[in-house]
Amino acid sequence: MTVESTAAHTPRRSAGSKAGATGAKSKRSTGANARKSADPELVQLLTPEGKRVKNAEYDKYVAGITSEELRGLYRDMVLTRRFDAEATALQRQGELGLWASLLGQEAAQIGSGRALNDDDYVFPTYREHGVAWCRGVDPTNLLGMFRGVNNGGWDPNSNNFHLYTIVIGSQTLHATGYAMGIAKDGADSAVIAYFGDGASSQGDVAESFTFSAVYNAPVVFFCQNNQWAISEPTEKQTRVPLYQRAQGFGFPGVRVDGNDVLACLAVTKWALERARGGEGPTLVEAFTYRMGAHTTSDDPTRYRGDEERLAWEAKDPILRLRRYLEAANHADEGFFAELEAESETLGKRVREAVRAMPDPDHYAIFENVYADGHALVDEERAQFAAYQASFADVEGV
Repeated sequence: MTVESTAAHTPRRSAGSKAGATGAKSKRSTGANARKSADPELVQLLTPEGKRVKNAEYDKYVAGITSEELRGLYRDMVLTRRFDAEATALQRQGELGLWASLLGQEAAQIGSGRALNDDDYVFPTYREHGVAWCRGVDPTNLLGMFRGVNNGGWDPNSNNFHLYTIVIGSQTLHATGYAMGIAKDGADSAVIAYFGDGASSQGDVAESFTFSAVYNAPVVFFCQNNQWAISEPTEKQTRVPLYQRAQGFGFPGVRVDGNDVLACLAVTKWALERARGGEGPTLVEAFTYRMGAHTTSDDPTRYRGDEERLAWEAKDPILRLRRYLEAANHADEGFFAELEAESETLGKRVREAVRAMPDPDHYAIFENVYADGHALVDEERAQFAAYQASFADVEGV
């Protein structure tokens, strides 16, 4: 377990201290030794081979989990992956304008999503399809925005799951403000904000950390470190492990194996209990990997090699849990066969639902800028209308 404590202080060298005869060489050596000794530990309950490992700090949070609940976690991940694959295929077929895949991040999302109570509130990015599934949002509702037929598709208050946020990092501010509000109301609930490693470099996230710490807000910051902020690797974003950033703001941070659904479930439960108990914010860094493209407009082969992807495929979260279920006799072949059939049914439903959606209103974007008319918007609408009409002229030739 690695939880950074605000009570831990590194002694500072006094001004009169001597660097020693080796000077700069000693400094370089000390820095290397410090980095080596500070290598982050990973909270892990299931190995990539599907073996259960003990953890004195977090075992209690999954101690009572039943075979049925374990099968439920597996089902959640399988169906979420199937939905995600269908959405990707639909975008390639021209049915969606864009799609942000969660491939490889199922354990982080399902584990944390199933740790939530009904009255907890979620602030997602645009990739939390697995968390949406856990909150009971119909998968087909997620696709309306990516098709351009609505601005969200669901009522956030029905499932305590906010609309997707496209602006990078801003949802952490929304989550912090909401958490400060429910704390003033005396509510016995918590808030969780999802964001990626790239968003952790945004000023919005730093401001959220400051306010949540100072006001002891009941919020969990759940960072899915999938190693790549589009084409920028994590090592070009930070010189320390991301979870250690929490230490500078005065609250704990922990790194969890983001491909281990049990560990993600346990660590998130712990963090949420802290929040509900009035102990303030926590930063959870789920160390995982984006197996596919950042979005369907991205080509990951331009910036990362096959070797890296293959190494992470060996840590696949779904395969890991399946190995455990089979080895511990928590599931039989009948269960997996039924789930495969359910997966096919879901895929068909998603395809039919998207193809039944109306085509987007090309002019709706101009109606949601100002409450009243605006000369510039009117001019832009007219230019767009002329552009659209030019296609009709070509077709008529």
